[in-house]
Amino acid sequence: MTKAANEPIKPQGTLPDYVSLMDTTLRDGEQTQGVSFTADEKLNIAQALLESLGVDRVEVASARVSDGEKEAVRSIIDWAKSHDLESKVEVLGFVDHSRSVDWILEAGGKVINLLVKGSEKHCTNQLGKTLEVHVEDIHKTVAYALEKGLSVNCYLEDWSNGYLDNKDYVFGLMAAIKDSGIEHFMLPDTLGVMSPDEVYVALSDMLSNFPESVFDFHPHNDYGLATANCMAAVKAGVSNLHCTMNCLGERAGNVSLAELTVVLRDKMGIKTGIDENHLHDISTMVEQFSGKYIAANMPILGQDVFTQTAGIHADGDVKGGLYETLLSPERFDRKRTYALGKLSGKASVLKNIEELGITLSEDNLKKVLQRVVTLGDSKETITGDDLPFIIADVLESNEYQHIKLVDCEIQSQFGRDSKVNLEVNIDGARFCEDGVGNGGYAAFIDALVKILELVKFEMPELVDYSVRIPRGGKTVALTECTITWAGDARGNSGRNMRTRGVHSNQVYAAVEATLRMINTHMHSRVHQE
Repeated sequence: MTKAANEPIKPQGTLPDYVSLMDTTLRDGEQTQGVSFTADEKLNIAQALLESLGVDRVEVASARVSDGEKEAVRSIIDWAKSHDLESKVEVLGFVDHSRSVDWILEAGGKVINLLVKGSEKHCTNQLGKTLEVHVEDIHKTVAYALEKGLSVNCYLEDWSNGYLDNKDYVFGLMAAIKDSGIEHFMLPDTLGVMSPDEVYVALSDMLSNFPESVFDFHPHNDYGLATANCMAAVKAGVSNLHCTMNCLGERAGNVSLAELTVVLRDKMGIKTGIDENHLHDISTMVEQFSGKYIAANMPILGQDVFTQTAGIHADGDVKGGLYETLLSPERFDRKRTYALGKLSGKASVLKNIEELGITLSEDNLKKVLQRVVTLGDSKETITGDDLPFIIADVLESNEYQHIKLVDCEIQSQFGRDSKVNLEVNIDGARFCEDGVGNGGYAAFIDALVKILELVKFEMPELVDYSVRIPRGGKTVALTECTITWAGDARGNSGRNMRTRGVHSNQVYAAVEATLRMINTHMHSRVHQE
């Protein structure tokens, strides 16, 4: 019996059924340039990783950094204890006999990840010590940690270069400490220098020489090979991998937790504890807390990765899911979208029209498609939220003009609140109101909300507001204002609506974007009734 086309195929050979993932977003990920999480942010991320996402372990800090870091660790440990998860929370420590151990104990920690020198160059040039002296120091620290009740894991820092330069040093280090009570020997490709073939050979060698030891692999992505290197590590026999959310980490970052989870499942037939439904939400949380936003085309997590642009792809999906793969958006609690623009075909427009619950004749559909293609030549993107207005324009209909701007006079003066006199027409009735705010748009919203209350329309929450001048534009150029609103036109809180307005005045561009949102909502409400 052959496997279905959408079913992962497990490669030949002995592979583990399950791979354990240790997330180090809060420790190694915090070494990303410009990233520093607060204690509350660390707690929220740790909770999400362990409880919602289902990672097996989290590394949350480095010992002896600061009192604030200690408080952050303590709050995570206190929460973890109440959920019987404290053994899954780990802290990096150093070969300093008692200082790191005492710091971790004071924070309530149960696990120390001891950082030792995994390359001869680091040992001799950075520490200025021989292997024998370094081993003696390691034994003292490990013995003290075990005496105090901590579990001990061990990073062999710069292991990849250490193995490539002088593997006798690495083997000598392992032979000296393998029976000291260390549970996991964690092998980092600290500078991201290895290829998949090199990872496979090196880890196979480590496992062959130390078959009783438990090894983790900790990759970095300097050559863009971190995910492939993890696959090689698993093929070699390693079943513990380290990763971060959103590839956070020093330089090019660490391996992506999301990519690693999906590749293990789809390409190797291996299970993890990850609940894929929460990957996107937690990625967004880490984006917001870190201030580091992922690329729109980042696999699994990016904004555009489930958007089809070419009309032929939309046509293929309509005719039998011809451009669908195992990476279905529903798997990650997301939704496939079809971009509108100069590359759109009829199927792309149809998919978006279906979302609006609108039916068009074949002739009108062709007209709408032509208008979309024409606009696509002059505008960067066209969203599904633009489509009702394109349709209305093509049909020469006022169907979507439930609210029209009659007059809007804005007064702004430095050091004082702005004022607005607003007049709008809603379904044939005129309404006038005054508004006050700390800017022209805030004053407009103040007046508008008062009017909308009269027609029982509740303004959705404004999620994001951005303004830009088109490329090459000068001070006289048009301004484009894009606003994201919570909930789509049908009231689905899980999806947001984005509208834009273009005007020579920034505030009036925002006014146009706001009225577009209201018209779309009002049309949807009428259509549903």
